[in-house]
Amino acid sequence: MSISYLWDITIPMLQGARTTILLFLLVILISIPLGFLVTLMVNSRVKPISWLANGFVYVMRGTPLLLQLVFFCFGLPMLPVIGEYLVLDRFVAAGLAFILNYAAYFSEIFRGGLLAVDKGQYEAAKVLGLSRWQALTRIILPQMFRVALPAVSNESITLVKDTALLYAVSVPELLYFAHTAVNRDFTIIPLIIAGAIYLLMTLGLTLLFKALERKFKFE
Repeated sequence: MSISYLWDITIPMLQGARTTILLFLLVILISIPLGFLVTLMVNSRVKPISWLANGFVYVMRGTPLLLQLVFFCFGLPMLPVIGEYLVLDRFVAAGLAFILNYAAYFSEIFRGGLLAVDKGQYEAAKVLGLSRWQALTRIILPQMFRVALPAVSNESITLVKDTALLYAVSVPELLYFAHTAVNRDFTIIPLIIAGAIYLLMTLGLTLLFKALERKFKFE
C-alpha cells in the first residue's frame, strides 16, 4: 500500500469532510437558538402555542432521522399541489431535516436545564424587583446553560457522526467518498481513514466543550 495511494484516496475524503463540517456548523448555529425558541414555546402560557411546540418535539424525536431525511429529500416534491414548489437542493433539504431534528432535541435539553434551576431563584429575582425578562436573562438563563452544557456537548458530538446519514440520500460527504473507494479498490483502508477523520473531528469538539465546561464551572 503506497503513500501515493493513501494520499489519492484521502484527498477526496477530506473534500467530503468539508461538507460534513459545513452541515455541522449550519445545524449547530441554527438548531440551538431554534431549540431554545421551541423551549419557550413549550413553556408558553398560550395553550395553542404550547401544544404546537410539544407536537413538533414529539414528531421530530419520535421518528428516525433517516426517515426525516428521506421525506425532506424525496417526499416533499411528491406532496399534492405544493410539491412542485418544494423541490430543494439535496444538501439544503437534508440540512433542513437535520436542523429541525436537532432543534427538537436541543429544546428538550434546554427544558431540562430550566427545570434544574431552583424555583427559589425566580422568587429571589422577584424580591429584587427584576422584571420577568431581566430575571430570565440575568439569572435563569446563565444557570440553565451551565446545566445544559454537558448534554449539548454530547448532542453535538452525536451530530458529527449523524452527518454520515447524508450518504443515504446521495449527498457527497466523507462516508460517500470512503465507500466509493472501497467499492473501486476492494480494500477497507478508506473506511479506516474515514474513521480516523471522524475521530479527529469528535476529539476537537470534545476538547472544546471540556474547556467550556471548565470555564463555566469555575466562574
